[in-house]
Amino acid sequence: MAERAIAPARAWQRMLSGRRLDLLNPSPLDVEIADIAHGLARVARWNGQTEGDHAFSVAQHSMVVERIFAKTNSSPEWRMAALLHDAPEYVIGDMISPFKSVMGGAYKAVEQRLQEAVHLRFSLPAALPADIRTAIKRADQIAAYFEATGLAGFSPAEARKFFGTPRGFTVAELDLSPRPASEVQALFLQRFAEIDAARG
Repeated sequence: MAERAIAPARAWQRMLSGRRLDLLNPSPLDVEIADIAHGLARVARWNGQTEGDHAFSVAQHSMVVERIFAKTNSSPEWRMAALLHDAPEYVIGDMISPFKSVMGGAYKAVEQRLQEAVHLRFSLPAALPADIRTAIKRADQIAAYFEATGLAGFSPAEARKFFGTPRGFTVAELDLSPRPASEVQALFLQRFAEIDAARG
């Protein structure tokens, strides 16, 4: 008796824009900023374990990281990269770092391909220069420290252990108030448009 063929698993995500984004081989042509803003505004940082009536979203976190990064680098090109540094999470969610470590290479490969597609869609290099990657990562860690201590219940000592000591910024300079998803989505799109306009 002939074996029945098994259909390949679906590897694409339908977006509200109507695009079908292939998660394993993403095309920049299927990446839309409206889908990114919609998704990131609804993905919770810290697995939702934060204070407030609303989740603190990846979209809010991304705007905080861009603000921190812009303090030392005013290039619109690289500020756009900072704003979009977690863009793949609009389709794969925000997996906390300990679980990413458990998942290993397969997760990282999917995340990297999605990030490259996002970069190409918005005229950024597929791979960022090392110094820019490092600066965005440091801004990300500063944001994580303030989120951890201000929203996620970490003590300052515990947050310093995981994210380092933030320098050059105070929490008063950052907007860490969890907001409704629709409001955050609009703010993210506005920030994207401002940076895009500055790029000319």
